Amino acid sequence: MSTIHFEAELTRVLRGSNVHHDLSVSQLIEKGLERKEGNLTSTGAFRATTGKYTGRSPKDKFTVEERSTKDKIAWGAVNKPISSEIFENLYVKVLHYLEEKDELFVHHGYAGADENHQLPIRIVNEFAWHNLFVTQLFIRPNREDLNNIIPEFTIVSAPGFKADPLIDGTNSEAFIIVSFEKRTVLIGGTEYAGEMKKSIFSIMNYLLPEKGVLPMHCSANLGTEGDVALFFGLSGTGKTTLSADPHRFLLGDDEHGWSSNGIFNFEGGCYAKCIDLTEDKEPEIYRAIRYGAVLENVVVDENTREANFFDSSMTENTRVAYPLDHIPNAQLPSVAGHPNTIVFLTADAFGVLPPISKLTKEQAMYHFISGYTSKLAGTERGITEPQATFSTCFGSPFLPLPANVYAEMLGELIEAHDVEVFLVNTGWTGGPYGIGKRMNLRFTRAMIHAAIHGELTTIETVVDPIFGLQIPVNCPGVPDEVLQPKQTWSDKEAYDRKAKELALKFNANFKKYKDITGDIRSAGPSIMQ
Repeated sequence: MSTIHFEAELTRVLRGSNVHHDLSVSQLIEKGLERKEGNLTSTGAFRATTGKYTGRSPKDKFTVEERSTKDKIAWGAVNKPISSEIFENLYVKVLHYLEEKDELFVHHGYAGADENHQLPIRIVNEFAWHNLFVTQLFIRPNREDLNNIIPEFTIVSAPGFKADPLIDGTNSEAFIIVSFEKRTVLIGGTEYAGEMKKSIFSIMNYLLPEKGVLPMHCSANLGTEGDVALFFGLSGTGKTTLSADPHRFLLGDDEHGWSSNGIFNFEGGCYAKCIDLTEDKEPEIYRAIRYGAVLENVVVDENTREANFFDSSMTENTRVAYPLDHIPNAQLPSVAGHPNTIVFLTADAFGVLPPISKLTKEQAMYHFISGYTSKLAGTERGITEPQATFSTCFGSPFLPLPANVYAEMLGELIEAHDVEVFLVNTGWTGGPYGIGKRMNLRFTRAMIHAAIHGELTTIETVVDPIFGLQIPVNCPGVPDEVLQPKQTWSDKEAYDRKAKELALKFNANFKKYKDITGDIRSAGPSIMQ
């Protein structure tokens, strides 16, 4: 199928009488209720369930191997190639499937708050609630601007269409396939709405470096004095929670770009985990769950319609999507200057990394490239308890280009703008997972506050003998003994064994980065034999 026919087929389908273009939030909610796709909670949030796919399905994600991208993509376990023939055959099947539906929903919007780097997007949905999700997650144009949007990328999402792997060439019934030449993402077989969000992130990660813009898997906020803080980390490490600070302005909770002008959010909303959510611990997120918000897989009382955020019977990965303007102190538009502070968040299941430590530039590059954390239960299918993992640049599942492209850009920006970098462990203390306990959120908030406000700049530090990290001996609002991880363990010898075990994992992981030498490589853990 040629590109012209390819585009013409989609245009024909979208001109059908059953297609709703750019409905308002209230219209989409009414459609979702009418079609029995979900129901409203006591706060007015729309609650839907996603069936067996309650998280991302990385084994079902593919990138089309095409002439223009063949030598640019970092092919491998993350960026799995698939042929143009398989993609186009599935595309035709999906369009025919959608054409038979009573209703379809189309959203036009943008990825990128900086107008100089915006990507106009179009998202075609089988479900009204999926269209509500993307309407809240991406940047919405003014009504008068809708007719002028020319989409540069399209997502076609058909959860009800299930592939046959033997015939269609997929891994399972589900598929998420990106074609950079056709500028299309094709999604089927999975109802998990996060696949749409992360597909656009992957696209931005491919397009922006060529424009000299660093795409980042991080949250960001802004102080009253104009100071900017970035929070890197994988899902479940605290990006959303720690950036939603009532004393600072929220830029965004997950995806940003860093250009020559500063920071900008890719999105117009937030997608927060809400397992064990309470108003006391996370008031900004809790209060954002109102009319227009979308709850995924949250258990709701049939009589009171109240959400039970402590019930994980469907999944640990319960989620809420809401627009940025549901946060009272959101910065709109979501743009700001260059960052002053960068925080790398890790949920250390070994329980040996300090709760906060200051990094040299070389250590910052080492830990950015390593991207150590623990995959938390529910963020991917099959993950039922924390698993230690290394995710390049804290975003490996979404990076189409080689890791050094992103790492070198970050190093240059840190040096150019004299940015302070900290490593913060939001994981376990007093022992590994199963023995120790999760880091106290109140202490983590106090450490983050101290780092952002320069209160750790002159405080005495001690150097961790294995990881070489500079650990503050005290921090306002945090007991001194909490800061030294070994002191929180009752069995000090067990700590030493676990620390060496984790250090060996760091060293083994870094061996794959053969082009990284010198000071960056030597900034990793050192183990005395």
